[in-house]
Amino acid sequence: MTLKIATWNVNSLRVRLPHVQTWLTDVKPDVLVLQEIKMPNEDFPHGELADMGYKSVASGQRTYNGMAILSREDITDVVTDMPDFEDPQRRLLAATIGDVRILDLYIPNGESLTSDKYQYKLSWLSSLKDFIKQELTQHSNMLLLGDFNIAPADIDVHDPAEWEGSVLFSQPERQVFQDLLAMGFKDCFRELAPDEQVYSWWDYRMNAFRRNRGLRIDHILATGHMFASCQNCYIDKAPRKWERPSDHAPVVAEFM
Repeated sequence: MTLKIATWNVNSLRVRLPHVQTWLTDVKPDVLVLQEIKMPNEDFPHGELADMGYKSVASGQRTYNGMAILSREDITDVVTDMPDFEDPQRRLLAATIGDVRILDLYIPNGESLTSDKYQYKLSWLSSLKDFIKQELTQHSNMLLLGDFNIAPADIDVHDPAEWEGSVLFSQPERQVFQDLLAMGFKDCFRELAPDEQVYSWWDYRMNAFRRNRGLRIDHILATGHMFASCQNCYIDKAPRKWERPSDHAPVVAEFM
């Protein structure tokens, strides 16, 4: 199996379809999963992507959230909701490509530790863990990838002291990330670059990208069986320098 797969929170596909098309042409991934497409299914550009050789599925909603998977190969067994968690927000898209089960995730932000949105985030994550446990009974090759809105460790934050006790970096969120690893997943980037301090998201405000005040919150996790074939994982910061960029950079993993 050879697979180059990437994840990218594009923060509106309407705005950034040209960015996605340019990036697909340059990087040529086999699979690209997207978050925050911010469009309903009927507006999704299946035709434009098919012209580039990509099949696509989407689970969108107007203005907010929304997921998509693009693939050169057939996409099957699509799931758009977690069982036993009723949620109008489009934050999960699961599918099978070849012999790989892919879970495209847009984990809630949480807003602040005192917000109802934080409790929603923790409930969502609890249901996600149950869903993943069920999926693991059927799939040995599985990838969890997307915008996790969780920075797992101090090395993943430009200023851990500043972020201590804040959403994205709170202990309960970080514990969920560790729980996923305990279920048999490997953090592809961190496993291959244990000491590299690099980020995938930078706030639009305060020249955060220029000052490299970022967080690593976009991840690719692979089951141990699959990680054994992971040859490379990197964050491509180039699109963050483009005009009107997403605030996130793509993360790419290559499996042989």
